[in-house]
Amino acid sequence: MGCALADELTGRGWTDVTVVEQGPLFAAGGSSSHAPGLVFQTNPSKTMTEFATYTVNKYSGLSLDGQWCFKQVGGLEVATTPERLIDLRRRQGWAEAWGVHGEVISPERCLELWSLLDPARVLGGYFVPTDGLANSLRCGEAQARRAIERGARFLAHHTVVGIEQQGGRVTGVAVEVGAEGLEYRVVPADVVVSAAGFWGPSIGAMAGVSVPLLPLAHQYARSEPLAVLEGNPEAVRPILRHQDRDLYFREHGDQIGVGSYAHRPMPVRQEEIGPNGTTMPSVQAFTEDDFEPAWRDAVELLPALKESAYTGGINGIFSFTPDGLPLIGEAPQLDGFWLAEAVWVTHSAGVAKALAEVLVDGRSSVDLHECELNRFEPVHLAPAFVEERGKQNFVEVYDIIHPLQPMESPRPMRTSPFYPRQRELGAFFLEGAGWERPQWFTANSPLSGDPGRLGLTERDDWAARYWSPIAAAESHYTREQVALYDMTPLKRIEVTGAGAAAFLQRMTTNNVDKKPGSVTYTLLLDAGGGVRSDLTVARLTEERFQVGANGNLDLDWLQRHAPGDVQVRDITPGTCCVGVWGPRARELVQPLTDLDMSHEGFRYFTCKQGYIGQVPVTAMRVSYVGELGWELYTTADLGLKLWDTLWATGLPIAGGRAAFNSLRLEKGYRLWGVDMTPEHNPYEAGLAFAVREDKDFLGREALSKEITRKLVPLLTAEVVTGKEPVRHGGATVGYTTSAAYGHTIGRPIAYAWLPIGLTTPGTEVEVAYFGRPVPAEVAAEPLFDAKMEKIRR
Repeated sequence: MGCALADELTGRGWTDVTVVEQGPLFAAGGSSSHAPGLVFQTNPSKTMTEFATYTVNKYSGLSLDGQWCFKQVGGLEVATTPERLIDLRRRQGWAEAWGVHGEVISPERCLELWSLLDPARVLGGYFVPTDGLANSLRCGEAQARRAIERGARFLAHHTVVGIEQQGGRVTGVAVEVGAEGLEYRVVPADVVVSAAGFWGPSIGAMAGVSVPLLPLAHQYARSEPLAVLEGNPEAVRPILRHQDRDLYFREHGDQIGVGSYAHRPMPVRQEEIGPNGTTMPSVQAFTEDDFEPAWRDAVELLPALKESAYTGGINGIFSFTPDGLPLIGEAPQLDGFWLAEAVWVTHSAGVAKALAEVLVDGRSSVDLHECELNRFEPVHLAPAFVEERGKQNFVEVYDIIHPLQPMESPRPMRTSPFYPRQRELGAFFLEGAGWERPQWFTANSPLSGDPGRLGLTERDDWAARYWSPIAAAESHYTREQVALYDMTPLKRIEVTGAGAAAFLQRMTTNNVDKKPGSVTYTLLLDAGGGVRSDLTVARLTEERFQVGANGNLDLDWLQRHAPGDVQVRDITPGTCCVGVWGPRARELVQPLTDLDMSHEGFRYFTCKQGYIGQVPVTAMRVSYVGELGWELYTTADLGLKLWDTLWATGLPIAGGRAAFNSLRLEKGYRLWGVDMTPEHNPYEAGLAFAVREDKDFLGREALSKEITRKLVPLLTAEVVTGKEPVRHGGATVGYTTSAAYGHTIGRPIAYAWLPIGLTTPGTEVEVAYFGRPVPAEVAAEPLFDAKMEKIRR
């Protein structure tokens, strides 16, 4: 990672670059020194796929003293169960959506690619011709040599012992020089990047930065030489994965390397990692008892291994994070201190390019929001949490994971004040950002007794998972009566001070400098004009604003940019919110409050402070489901009282996230991070109404109205789940984002990014769902209540 970053930085003109390494160059003893080097590009994350694709393209062009750095032998995943074969079609869809060519192939074709496979066990496979093997040490050195030619320095046997800082900014790196550490010196630096792999938490601690990363040992061994492979070159066959048994394979001439994730998680503490001077700190003693079951499974798949035994086994250390994604970005506690951690060989060059772009140009050409260091909430930084989730990610590394599937432990972590009542109503909970979020309520099952009235449609096993027909009933009840939705997990940020209005006016695209009582939907853009987030900004007083945001990245962004006369703080933990939505919302709320809730007295997109019963609230007339209603905010200690006061009227039901998602898609309301990201601009995303072109704001200069693609709704023939490729005329033209069944309109909905020429309503396309073509048609939006009559009444 360090070699790749030095190459990318110096290639962009930053030539005053120093790389300090505690070990020898270039087999320094970290994870790269023992990494088997398998590069599989397919990933449910578009960003991670793009990282891997760049890595493949870059390393394919490298060589070192006439030796190969990357062999494009292809990648093969085999299925030995029907469930895995179905999932391989889903994986092929991801690859197609993200621009990687792959195909689901027959058992016979699998045997052509890997003749050692047991034909009785293989049901099919997934083959990507451009995957391959990276020799990580050669790749690193080849990139380092280029960086050195441009002026970079690489210093071996320089052990980092401290991060120098002054006034909240990094000033240098303290090192001990030589294998014995006899000389102490400070390398001055304006920017420091920790690319220390599993040593990341130790380096972070020197800077006062929490690095949520867990080193875990992972087993790898080689077979003895096989007669059937005698005379075999170093690598000919595709890299191979047997995910049904948590195994992968690669060739080493006449030997087969076998890697296993099937064993128990084996966390490694920082103090248990081999000390400086150890030949291979990243390798621990091999535990044969853990590997025996994996070897038996390997022999079952590759019977030729029966004539052999395993040899040269290692427990090699790799890095895992709570969500399985890298840690990229500048630490909030220390300006100039950056991380590029938990990056495997597969994504190394791609991450290096993205970080170099951020450092040099201020913006990555790849969406980084899933990987940004500051995405985690404080609770996610607890060492116990990092360890438990890291171990679970190790266990699940090859599992078939549904997009809605939550981690089972540790839970519950964050609960709203309404949680006791939600449990009494039989809530089925999923998790998001640590919050327990009701998906539907079994108490509402009597409402789902008439499938015909609810407009239900057949769902396959995948689309039916984490879904219930109760969600349809909740959706209809919201449209016809009134429902309560727990909006507490929405991030709430308070911005105060004499400069608060001017600050928010500069940071956001819409006009938020309105009189107190106003509410404004607006956007945060990055330096390239990409949608960094969408916000709801309520002006409570002249110098106090409440901002509804998407997560910790928004808090970090605002805090970094805030001037001295502005205070930005997270008020989410001490507050709560309930959405009261439906045509009877006014009938429910008006008798309980001293506020005038009439349309004339409380206009759409305004806010007031008053009381619901005995509970002080901030009421905002906004709706994310397209119905009359309010978001009611109060302090966490009074949340249960607020819920009970509303519930006692006998009018509402509780609604869950499944119904909520269906309702918001019918109205065309975007979900940031899913429907649009920083790689999209407001005009492409259909959010031009939130951009005031007569004011100055961050990212304005980079905005262009000339768009080549657009986010549009599709009406599909069946329910899909998102991230599927969209085809037209036999070619892949886009991909889906959010998807649900629209219970009001009686049609499945999927939003999709398509070329501008295919966004005319009525255009027919296909969604490739698990490899099956699902007919779809571009529709005009919004799909429901186009004249906004239900909200504004």
